[in-house]
Amino acid sequence: MLLEVANVSVWYDKAMLINDVSMGVDTGELVSLVGPNGAGKSTLLRTITGLVAWEKDLTKRAAHGEIKLQGKITFDGERIDKIPAHEIVKRGLILSPERRRPFKEMTVIDNLMVGAYLIKDKANIEENLEKVYQLFPVLKERSHQISGTLSGGEQQMLAVGRALMTNPKLLCIDEPSTGLAPILRAEVFRRISEISKMGITILLVEQEVTTVFKMATRNYVLSSGKVIAEGKGDVLLENELLRKTYLGM
Repeated sequence: MLLEVANVSVWYDKAMLINDVSMGVDTGELVSLVGPNGAGKSTLLRTITGLVAWEKDLTKRAAHGEIKLQGKITFDGERIDKIPAHEIVKRGLILSPERRRPFKEMTVIDNLMVGAYLIKDKANIEENLEKVYQLFPVLKERSHQISGTLSGGEQQMLAVGRALMTNPKLLCIDEPSTGLAPILRAEVFRRISEISKMGITILLVEQEVTTVFKMATRNYVLSSGKVIAEGKGDVLLENELLRKTYLGM
């Protein structure tokens, strides 16, 4: 497995947000993590990418509550739950965050170049930039436009494009359809599917279950911080209790 999460739990003060989760992503897969609001999907993604550990360090210094982590996370054969988030990025585990979060005062091209800051080979940067522009032609058209003036869908494309500039071994995408109109949502999912077909491994957090189950190799269903089901989309959808209780279908 490229990514292995073993018995991971997370507490914010006395509230357990992640409850003994074990899961994995193999090279070349598109794996989805779905579940209702408040299930812990984004918290799990932030734990995997080192951001919860970073928050834990901040709260220690600021004395604002307490965050506890337990369990083991391995990426590409190396344990990563004890190293800083920026070191995890260097290893190729990249997060495209929820709600897009571009650097709004910077241009599109400058945002994309931020994603390439660890790459020293100029030819590699140009190659990655061309791939991003092929996937998202609108970003090339608007390369010198201020990012804060882009539409929500364009900002989502920029967030994913910026992540692709890093040469990811595993691309984690958090709730890419949030706040998008249906036509833009469909376009974003189509592009994510294309990225997967390029051979890039993806861990996708989403609530748009019907679309995601058609795209994904495998799926994990999370509820109250715990994995309650795992498998292929068509098999999971055969479970009526799962559909109605946890997937809102």
